[in-house]
Amino acid sequence: MRRVMANQELLLVGLMALLVVGVSLKFPDFFGLQTLFNVLTASMVGILFAVGVMLVVVSGGIDVSFLAVGILSAYTTIKYGPQDVLGAFALSTAIGLGLGLINAAVVIVARTSVLIATLATSSIYLGAMFAFVGGEVISILPQPLQTLGTTHLITVKGEVRGTTSLNVLILVVLVVCVLVWAFLRFTIAGRSVFAVGGDAEAASRAAISVPRTRVLVFAIAGAVAGLAGIISITLSGRADPTTFMGRELDTLAAVVLGGVAITGGKGTVRGAVLGVLLISLVTASLVPLGIPTIWQRAAVGALLIGGILLQTSISRRQRIRPILDAPAPEVTNA
Repeated sequence: MRRVMANQELLLVGLMALLVVGVSLKFPDFFGLQTLFNVLTASMVGILFAVGVMLVVVSGGIDVSFLAVGILSAYTTIKYGPQDVLGAFALSTAIGLGLGLINAAVVIVARTSVLIATLATSSIYLGAMFAFVGGEVISILPQPLQTLGTTHLITVKGEVRGTTSLNVLILVVLVVCVLVWAFLRFTIAGRSVFAVGGDAEAASRAAISVPRTRVLVFAIAGAVAGLAGIISITLSGRADPTTFMGRELDTLAAVVLGGVAITGGKGTVRGAVLGVLLISLVTASLVPLGIPTIWQRAAVGALLIGGILLQTSISRRQRIRPILDAPAPEVTNA
């Protein structure tokens, strides 16, 4: 039981299972592929944002500019970029990467906290978008993006709620998650992210370039945010510059719920994904239970507090050794 309580990801899986079973007891049709596809569809964009934020948090900072990066990249692409799918996705990702590099430059040059720096850049990005790019809703997307938005990988016909489809873009989300997971697990640069987040000073003494690591993290996070923005617009069929406003809490809560330490040095892609899925499942459960959707924000806030309290409880029970500390010397009897 202690192992279960110490594994935040396993707890999330258990909570999701309990939630599905509980709602299904009252509404049997809730348990099925339709609910699964609805939750996955609602989570696609959130998963990408969460993966990017997870990287920054693991490296020792809290990024709040990811939504601004995503919408500025995607909206600029839709308004001035190429009409084809590959060109639009590439441009939005590239713009996001550039904005991520700006975030890194502000953090490194100003030597300020990531939270303060990204609060500032977020306001700048949104202001620049409304001032120079525009603020009107674009309701007609280029035809290739419209086609992609209605191209489904699987379509399920239900007995009660009609049909539900899973868009083919879920494959893009899956590929990004696998690539980020592989980067963190199998590359020296990826392991350096954990070292910097765990103890930046110790990482520097171990010949790890802290500024270079942070530049890489912000570049990846910005690119993923740009990709998330264009996917969101493609799925919704419209480009609204106010789409993501006020939704930072959902992503940050998902990251914390997934076991990513807000102090840095610990976290997984799997945990971030599970956190997003849990929040989407909670939201999907409100309607059949007859709970007003206005309580969604309160539910997310409660989950965030619960995640932080759980992390605090786990950290008190575990003695965590800094990543770069040498193993304790063996004591031998003379």
